[in-house]
Amino acid sequence: MATLELYRKGASVWVPDPDEVWVSAQLLQDYKPGEKQLLLQLSNGNEVHYPVGSPSDLPPLGNPDILEGENDLTALSFLHEPAVLHNLQVRFLDYNNIYTYCGIVLVAINPYDQLPIYGEEVIDAYSGQDMTDMEPHIFSVAEEAYRTMTREEKNQSIIISGESGSGKTVSAKFTMRYFAVVGGAAQQTSVEERVLASNPIMESIGNAKTTRNDNSSRFGKYIEIGFGRKGDIIGANMRTYLLEKSRVVFQASAERNYHIFYQLCASRELPEMRSLRLDAPECFRYTNQGGEMQIPGTDDVSDLERTRNAFTILGVQPDQQMELFRILSAVLHLGNVDIQASGRSSDRSFIDADDRSLAVFSKLLGVEGSQMAHWICHRRLTVGGEMLVKPMTGQQAVEARDALAKHIYGQLFTWTVQRLNSALSTQRRRAKSFIGVLDIYGFETFERNSFEQFCINYANEKLQQQFNRHVFHLEQEEYVREELAWNRIEFSDNQQCISLIEGQLGMFDLLDEECRMPKGSDENWVRKLYDQHLTSKPHPHFRKPRLSNIAFIVLHFADTVQYECEGFLDKNRDTVFEELINILKASQSELVAELFQQQGNVPSAANGSVRSEKRATREHKLTVGFQFRQSLQMLMDTLNSTTPHYVRCIKPNDLKEPFMFDPKRTVQQLRACGVLETIRISAAGYPTRWTYEEFFSRYRVLLRGAQNQDQAQASCRQNLPQLIPDPDQYCFGKTKVFFRAGQVALLERLRAERLRIAAVIIQSQVRGWLARIRYTKIFWATVTIQRYTRGTLARRLALALRYTKAALVIQKTYRMVVVRQLFLMIRQATITIQAFTRGTLARRRYRVLVAERAAVLLQARVRGWLVRKAYRQIRAAVVFMQCCIRRRAAKRELQKLKTEARSVERFRELNKGMEVKLMQLQLKADQEARESAALRETLNTEREATSTELEALRATIQKLESQKLEKPPPAPVISEKEVEDRRKAEEKAAQKILQLKQELQELQKEKDNFHKEKEELSARLLEQVKAQEEHVHQAVSQANAALRAELDEERRKYQGLLREFTRLEQRYDNLRDMSLLTERNKGHRRTDSTQSLSLEPLSPSSPQSLTPLSLSPFPSAFPSPEEVRRFSVTSPSLEKRLSVWNLDPPMDQLMEKLDVAKDPAVKMKGEDLAYAYDAVRVANKFLESQLRNQRSQWEEELESLRRQLNQNISGSSSAAHRQDLQELLEAREHECMRLRRELKELRNTVSLRRLLTQVLPSAFTTDASSLSQPKPAAVTGLLECRKRDESKLIKILITDIRVDTALSLPPGLSASVIFLCVRQADCSGDQTRARSLCGAAVTAMKAALKKHISDVDMTALWLKNICLLHDLLNQHSPKQTLDSDDLVPLTADLSDLIRSLSDLSIQAYQQLLSVTETRLQNIIVAALLESETISSLSGSVGKLPVSRKRAGSVGGDAPTMASVLRELGGLHTAMTHQTLARTLMEQAFHQLTYLICASALNSLLLRKDMCSWSRGMQIRYNVSLLEEWLRSRGLQAGGAVATLEPLIQAAQLLQVGKKTEADARSIVETCTALSSQQIVKILGLYTPYSDLDERVTLNFIRMVQGLLKDSSGSQPSHFLLDVRKVFPVTFPNLPPLVLSAEQLVIPDSLKISFLRKA
Repeated sequence: MATLELYRKGASVWVPDPDEVWVSAQLLQDYKPGEKQLLLQLSNGNEVHYPVGSPSDLPPLGNPDILEGENDLTALSFLHEPAVLHNLQVRFLDYNNIYTYCGIVLVAINPYDQLPIYGEEVIDAYSGQDMTDMEPHIFSVAEEAYRTMTREEKNQSIIISGESGSGKTVSAKFTMRYFAVVGGAAQQTSVEERVLASNPIMESIGNAKTTRNDNSSRFGKYIEIGFGRKGDIIGANMRTYLLEKSRVVFQASAERNYHIFYQLCASRELPEMRSLRLDAPECFRYTNQGGEMQIPGTDDVSDLERTRNAFTILGVQPDQQMELFRILSAVLHLGNVDIQASGRSSDRSFIDADDRSLAVFSKLLGVEGSQMAHWICHRRLTVGGEMLVKPMTGQQAVEARDALAKHIYGQLFTWTVQRLNSALSTQRRRAKSFIGVLDIYGFETFERNSFEQFCINYANEKLQQQFNRHVFHLEQEEYVREELAWNRIEFSDNQQCISLIEGQLGMFDLLDEECRMPKGSDENWVRKLYDQHLTSKPHPHFRKPRLSNIAFIVLHFADTVQYECEGFLDKNRDTVFEELINILKASQSELVAELFQQQGNVPSAANGSVRSEKRATREHKLTVGFQFRQSLQMLMDTLNSTTPHYVRCIKPNDLKEPFMFDPKRTVQQLRACGVLETIRISAAGYPTRWTYEEFFSRYRVLLRGAQNQDQAQASCRQNLPQLIPDPDQYCFGKTKVFFRAGQVALLERLRAERLRIAAVIIQSQVRGWLARIRYTKIFWATVTIQRYTRGTLARRLALALRYTKAALVIQKTYRMVVVRQLFLMIRQATITIQAFTRGTLARRRYRVLVAERAAVLLQARVRGWLVRKAYRQIRAAVVFMQCCIRRRAAKRELQKLKTEARSVERFRELNKGMEVKLMQLQLKADQEARESAALRETLNTEREATSTELEALRATIQKLESQKLEKPPPAPVISEKEVEDRRKAEEKAAQKILQLKQELQELQKEKDNFHKEKEELSARLLEQVKAQEEHVHQAVSQANAALRAELDEERRKYQGLLREFTRLEQRYDNLRDMSLLTERNKGHRRTDSTQSLSLEPLSPSSPQSLTPLSLSPFPSAFPSPEEVRRFSVTSPSLEKRLSVWNLDPPMDQLMEKLDVAKDPAVKMKGEDLAYAYDAVRVANKFLESQLRNQRSQWEEELESLRRQLNQNISGSSSAAHRQDLQELLEAREHECMRLRRELKELRNTVSLRRLLTQVLPSAFTTDASSLSQPKPAAVTGLLECRKRDESKLIKILITDIRVDTALSLPPGLSASVIFLCVRQADCSGDQTRARSLCGAAVTAMKAALKKHISDVDMTALWLKNICLLHDLLNQHSPKQTLDSDDLVPLTADLSDLIRSLSDLSIQAYQQLLSVTETRLQNIIVAALLESETISSLSGSVGKLPVSRKRAGSVGGDAPTMASVLRELGGLHTAMTHQTLARTLMEQAFHQLTYLICASALNSLLLRKDMCSWSRGMQIRYNVSLLEEWLRSRGLQAGGAVATLEPLIQAAQLLQVGKKTEADARSIVETCTALSSQQIVKILGLYTPYSDLDERVTLNFIRMVQGLLKDSSGSQPSHFLLDVRKVFPVTFPNLPPLVLSAEQLVIPDSLKISFLRKA
């Protein structure tokens, strides 16, 4: 089938457009050969007729939708200009992807915006990854160059080109930053920082603002970054090309001079800058011509400060910097020198002697102003051996002044580059290989093109030729590797254009020849060009303009350019008079003299030549064109000797607007930079390449025969000739099948057709099945309806019969009811009549009985009245008689009362006494309300006394009455007045008693009220006290939580420092091993194997007390740099800095300087001690600063907590509560004081003197052993080890123990035996031996850790022993045993060893994780993202391949989740076997699962091929396997499963629907662990790998972005996870251990029978 058959109805094509360059259209009818036009429908809906003269005039076909937004342009089915332009536009505008591959070329489009894709986490993600596995990025190209260099040991080059404003400089900076990070650590004054520091310097003196770019590089540069054997940066070198010196004296409109001039002018107010006599840029002629003094968004003052800092980093002293600034300022003042014309015809010129600018210029450069003024306006000629001085015109003097300014700046630029190279070079060792970064100008064409554009375009011609040949060479290598029968690919070689420029009698030769002519001119040179290349021998790439005789046209590979010849000769000569140079050579400034003294010795492209008669014979060698050709040829030789990598920068628009795409400007640059040429070369051969497996997976429906993946190649070879009859359109290789351009689209069409036919068959079968189902349903529905209808009719008949019968029953019943009602009514009437009759008769009888009853009642009442009247008369008579008798008796009684008057007065006295007492009680109750109980008792007492007296009176009265009865006294005569007085007195006394009772009741009520108020006040006080206590406790708990958080952070930092120190120590061991190997190469020396243990420090893990002077006998293997970078390339480390130190002081001098006594028994080289001293000094300073900051922070927080507690305490009214709070405050103060003491002890361990004391213990022996020690306590169940057997015990238990023997021992046996021996020595009173034995054990354990640095089982074993020994020593320390009565404390002070064990346990834990992380790092991405655990998904979805694999890529068995679980299982088994704490295991797996999640998610965010529905299901299944594994082992409690949540949500995001607003809301609500950037990135990368799937629309992405913006408060803000994040480890506090020798099971194989039980 021919490609013409693809032009069918509905096919997508591209048609030219004057505005958009290319627009998409759709065929409305099939194309038939011979038709003269096509009917097309444009994207805007318009229909057009496209003329077609021949089949070659057909419009280019569009690629399938599945290839839209492909990250490699060579993977497109149709390779042509519109497809490339559209793909770049889609990626740039729709997905904000600025990088795209085009085969071996990385196309970078300038976004004119800051993108968060260059952080350290991105460098970490790309480091160690294959270029084909990641999204296009400048870091990917840099990583490919670095990997190729380290793997093949071949030099590399990265060629970055593009026109001004396309982002070349930024790309070069990011490339160098990537190399600086992966090639070393970011440390102060390191080589890596120096390489990065060269960027601001070169930008300030070599970059300027142009109309196209605010920071345009006006020179080309090639930076060679040298790498050592381990892949670390050891130096760099820079070469520059063609500095635009004409910009120093002239700037076009809206442009600026070099940045450094404006930076100096902006900083003129600084004290050190005032001597430069600078002014605003508007005041200088060399800075005000363009009219642009300021660049928006930049600060010239801060830029100058950055430049000065860079100079300082590179070793340029401040005084030299000021010399440089003086020269630059002198250039500005030179431009303001006023040259005046004189003479009759203005043939002379002069400079005023009082010219201020010339005076400042002369003073700044230290030259004679009068001489400079004279030789600017005059020139010296040699005529016939005589020296003549000829005056110059004003114009010639101005040109001489400008030439001098350009020459000074060029010399200064060259000196700066040389100084940078000397600072970046290394003298210690030679670079093994290098990577060159070429940042060079792209092809330029302006309205007026001059000498600079000619040289730039010539350089691009050379680079394009090298590029074309390299691309062709790669194609050829691919075909040869696949053993293809291929024909030579024809490509457009631009050798003819290059020969026109640089060949014999070429343009440069004729230009140099004209420059040698005494009266050479631009017009003569152009005429020679016309004669040579148009008349005598016409050249196809040279033309003459129609309307000009001083211009010429060159047909370059990118475009046709017309050059104006004016100024070519002057710029090529670039001369300055020798007299001016001699004046500068005699300058008082050392730098100025140095610049021009070296001029003749070091010629460069920036220097130009000095006009001198003595050098006239060889002046042609110093022309700018000649030097440029030489430097360019050297550059081409360098590039040809390296493996090139290409970056083409594209400027999307001229307005510098972010994410604006101008198709015209873009396609112009694509043509100029060679991207389309790459497409053409690729399309000329077999651009599309599929592996047989990928082809079989995608086009299985087109193949016949066995459908087996193992027979994919045979099936493809058998069926492909039937699919594509033309054998020239494809070719079979060893592992791939190759297709011509357009054949993939043909196969896609055949596949779509086959799928369509299959769909039709499936539809017919499904429709028949649906019709049968529908018939069956209708049949059964009909039968059911009939059945229901018949039933309904039957039910209706039965209902009619039932109604008839019911009517009869109703009629019968109704008639019966009517008759019955009539009967009942008659019977009721009869009964009523009878009742009324009987009632009348009864009432008559009742009235008769009532009348009779009334008569009887009247008779009874009359008779009663008569009887009562008689009774009243009799009673009145009786009463009268009684009154008379009683009056007589009363008189007698009165007389008797008069006789008893005295008794009444006594009663009054008693009453009066009671009143006094009651008044006293009232006063007492008023004064003391709380003594009411006492008043009540007093009242009761008085009442009892009164009652007693009353009883006594009654008894007396009764006695008198009885005496009276017995012997009646004579009755006294009592008057009525006395009786009345006595009655009144009694009433008054009774009233007073009643009043007193009322007052007592009121007092009782007041007392009750007071009691209630007291209870209420007490309740309120209690509530306030409780609230105050709660507030104080809450504040204290918050402060404690903050302190715990800070403690965790400090623990994390401390553990990080410990990890860094471990790396430093390992680096030192490696360096020592290298030095030992070197010494052994010089002469073999025999050493004792046990000597290494004698110099180990006592504190092997602490960053303050650790030292890299440990001489371990076990060699440490060098890890490969690629494996190291795969783990973490951005973590700061002291290893790299140690590698660049080169200190070699004598041992004796260093020890004398540090006041350390020498020990002849210790033999150590001075270089080793110097390395250790410098390393610990760096760690010392850093730790001291950390501890000082920590202490200041804790003191401030403690003070704030104290103030808060005082305020809370002052508000409390309870004294007891105040005392409790004060005690709580004192407890917190004691705790803080304890923390301060611990910090002080920690800081003291940093001391170098203690470090050297531990290394050389004999020099600092003290008399501490002679001090009196407390009497040891008696402890049983110990083990005794004699002094001579200690080293033997250490060797058996720790140093020389075999792996299989160690793993067969009970967990912690070595630590238990060591502890019992130390305990016995301590109890016996030999504390020195106890301390030495414990120190030797710690040192041996550290050496054992180093020996088994890559063994998980042994590392876990020693972690167990270290932790157990630490816990035993810590629990038996004097501080810990104060609160325990069961444990007897140790008498020896082992606090420093306990601290060393704590640090060593952290080191063992980190080593255990490091081993597992190193093993996991290389398989995480492949196992979680790439492995296809669900095998059914691999065949259901086929993807279009992207063949960018390098020839050197090596295949192998792909890791799966079983590999990850195997590594995790090995760690879990090792930790379980050693019975490590569950919390420690949870922390370890929490750290590992975070690493797995971060690595996998970062790779997912940077790989487009992973973002699909099927891949999301695979990832989710793989993660579920990991979750199930963690849960089955009970490790989910430590947060290990929760850490995987971001990866789980990312996998779910790939599987959910992505169309409607409900889907968007569901995504936002579900993906809470992902940041908005991550969600948008995954949606943008989502790729449909099936025809049934669809891309995520931009509207949906914008909808999700809007929802995420509304809920941004709960979303994280990062883009990539930090894989270097380390969680601090916390070791659990175990209960006190009681250990005895009887509990230990010591196997006989250990052979430690020399130990005795004590």
